Amino acid sequence: MTTFDCRIPDTRAAGLAAAQSAVRAGRLVVVPTDTSYGIGADAFDQDAVRELLAAKRRGPETPVPVLVGSWSTVDGLVSVVPSAARDLIEAFWPGGLSLVLPHAPSLAWDLGRTRGTVVLRMPLHPVALELLRECGPMAITGANAAGGAVPHTCADAYSQLGDLVEVYLDGGPLTADAGSTIVDLTGPDPVVRREGAVTTAQIAEVLGRQPVVA
Repeated sequence: MTTFDCRIPDTRAAGLAAAQSAVRAGRLVVVPTDTSYGIGADAFDQDAVRELLAAKRRGPETPVPVLVGSWSTVDGLVSVVPSAARDLIEAFWPGGLSLVLPHAPSLAWDLGRTRGTVVLRMPLHPVALELLRECGPMAITGANAAGGAVPHTCADAYSQLGDLVEVYLDGGPLTADAGSTIVDLTGPDPVVRREGAVTTAQIAEVLGRQPVVA
């Protein structure tokens, strides 16, 4: 286990290189995002995703979101990108909005009991974006063990996950946000499953209609 202070340019470069190597080797990393510190793995490495769930002491009943480093990545991950999704992506990515979409049936991944869907987000954090652009889509969720508080410092993440993670990227303390807003676009009407950083009113303004609030 190694921690890299990404606030220092040289250490940040070394940390990102180490994190890329770890992800490609099927190991786990902790990375700062715009909402919290997250624990991540290669989204297409089923063994690594199982290790991620085991580290969090969580079962497959709560699927792991997938974070991406660019808008265009979404086209290869979902079966159809509806116009509502493109409008919301243009308005709020990178940022605190997660979209639930039907995933492409050809993809060989196992993110949990997804029922054919995937939760996608592009985070607004330079360290996370650089790692995602090098490694491709990653399964990333809060770097906390079951029952633990979502961490907003690297030390908080380490206190819960310890040596189960290969590389920790320390981006300094993060502002405690409400988490990302989750919008489900798998049905005929947009459904806000959880309101967070992006308000329901903002979503309604972009879509030109009021979404259903679950």
